Amino acid sequence: MKKRLLAIAMAALMGISLVACSSGSSDVEKSESSQQTEESKDSAASSEGGESKAAAGLKVGMVTDVGGVNDGSFNQSAWEGLQRAQKELGIEVRYVESKTDADYATNIETLIDDDYDLIICIGYQLADALKTQAEANPDKKFAIVDDASIELDNVACLMFEQAQASYLVGYIAGKTTQTNTTGFVIGMATDVMNEFGYGYLAGVKDANADAKILQNNVNSFADTGAGKTAANNMVANNADVIFHAAGGTGLGVIDAAKEAGIWAIGVDSDQSKVAPKTILTSAMKRVDNAVYDEAKAVLEGNYKAGAKTYTLEDGGVDIAPTTDNLSKELLEEVEGVKAKIVSGEVKVPNNKADFEAKYGDIYELD
Repeated sequence: MKKRLLAIAMAALMGISLVACSSGSSDVEKSESSQQTEESKDSAASSEGGESKAAAGLKVGMVTDVGGVNDGSFNQSAWEGLQRAQKELGIEVRYVESKTDADYATNIETLIDDDYDLIICIGYQLADALKTQAEANPDKKFAIVDDASIELDNVACLMFEQAQASYLVGYIAGKTTQTNTTGFVIGMATDVMNEFGYGYLAGVKDANADAKILQNNVNSFADTGAGKTAANNMVANNADVIFHAAGGTGLGVIDAAKEAGIWAIGVDSDQSKVAPKTILTSAMKRVDNAVYDEAKAVLEGNYKAGAKTYTLEDGGVDIAPTTDNLSKELLEEVEGVKAKIVSGEVKVPNNKADFEAKYGDIYELD
C-alpha cells in the first residue's frame, strides 16, 4: 500500500513538473518573439531616423557669380532652386556671394572648410577656381552651371540649350516690333553667352526678315548703369523691343525700357515681376530646376559627374509662364514653333558656323 501511494505521489509530482516546464517554455518563446518584434520596430525607427538625419545633415552650398544673389535672374534662380530643395528635401542650404572674380576661390574654400557635401558654382566664370579646388579635394562633390570644360570624377556640369529659349523670344520680338528695330544687350561675349545671341537673332529674322537688330556687349554682369546706357542708345535708334542676356546688368536695360515705354525681354527667370507692364516675356533657363536636381541626386546617392544638358523638350528652357503681354494668336504661333524645334524641323543655331551658314555675318558681338 505504501509503495502504491508513493508511486501515485511521484506520478503527480512529474505531472506538475511537466506542466511547469511547458508553461515556462511558452513564456520564453513569447518573450523572444516579443523581443524580435520590438527589435524590428527599433530597427525600422532607426532606419527612418537615419534617413531623416541624412536629409537634415546634408549640406549644399552655392557660390554666386558677381551679379549677386538678388540679380533677378541667373543667381537668384539658382538660389530659389536650393531654397526649394531645403523646403521639400529637408537639406541645409547656403549661398556665398561673390563681389569680384577674386572672391571665387575664397568662397569655394569657405564651403569646403565648412564641410558642405555639394558645392555648386553659378556661372562659367568660376570654372578655373572650381577646377583647382575639385582637383585638390577629390572627396568633395561639385557642380557648375554653364561650363562643360571640367572633366573630373567629382564635377557635374549643368548645361542648357539656351539658344532654343532665346530663339523663341526673338521670334516674339520679330512679331511684336512696330519699328522693325529690336535690340540685344549681352553681359559678356563668350561662347556660352553668344548662344543667346545666335538664338535671338535667328528667331527675330525667321519671324521678320526685315527687322534690324541692334547689338551691344556691356562686358559686365553687374553694371546696371551700363545696361541702362546701352538700352537708351538703342531706344534713340528706334528700337522698341530689347532683349538682355546680362544678369544684374539687365536690370538697367529693363529700367531704360520702362522709362521709354517700350518692351524689354528678360532672361533666365520669369522677370515679369520686375516690371509687369514692360516685360514682354523672358527666355527662361531653369537653373533652379538644375540645382534642385543635383541636390536631390546627392541626397539619394545618384550624383553623377559629367555634363547634363537641359532642353526645350524636357522643360529645361522655355519662354516664361507669365504671358499677360502676349496675344492669344502669337502664343499659339509660338507653340507651333516649339513643336517644330522639338521635332527637329527647326534647327536653332547655337554656334557661329551654324548661324552664319543660314543668316550670314550679322552677329556683331563674338
